[in-house]
Formats: sequence, C-alpha cells, structure tokens
Amino acid sequence: MKNYIQPGSTVTVAAPANVLSGAGVLVGTLFGVACGDALYAADVEIKTDGVFELNKLSAQAWTVGAAIYWDNTAKECTTVTTSNTLIGKALAVAANPSSTGIVRLNG
Repeated sequence: MKNYIQPGSTVTVAAPANVLSGAGVLVGTLFGVACGDALYAADVEIKTDGVFELNKLSAQAWTVGAAIYWDNTAKECTTVTTSNTLIGKALAVAANPSSTGIVRLNG
C-alpha cells in the first residue's frame, strides 16, 4: 500500500484553544484527548481512540453503553444530543451527581 500514512489513533492538530494534557479537544467533528499541553494554534497530539475518564455534566446519570457527546462550550461530556458532537459510549455507570465518567472514544 503506497498510500498508507499512519494508524490514526494519535494525530496532530492545531489546538483550537489553550489545552491541558488529558483535556478533550474538538476540531471540526474530530474529537480526541490531548496528549500534552498546548497553546492556541500550536500543534498538539490528540488520542482519538481508547478509554478515558473525562469531565461530564454533573447533573446526569449515565448507564453503560449510553451515547456520549462532547459539549464544546462547557468543555465536558453529556448525553444531550442537541448542538453537541458524538464522541463515544459510556463504559461505566456514572451517578448524578458526579464530575467524571468513563468513555470509550469512537475513534
């Protein structure tokens, strides 16, 4: 295959804002978790697949397998579909209230 470039589970993008390692990053509809800190517009590697503990809307309860979306305004995960980007599935129950949830990214 002469056209193969890379596996794609970690990609480099321009940071859409200042980001910290472990934070969610959304560029268009491409979502990943920052592998390091980056200032706005600097290159940052993001992991687009795998399982992560991410910030969530505290006032939600999650069930295993629930569709999880990224709220780019609040910079947190949610089960609310409106104006948000689908990023994966919940892999563990998350109580209401709780500040984090376990998410398997769609990649």
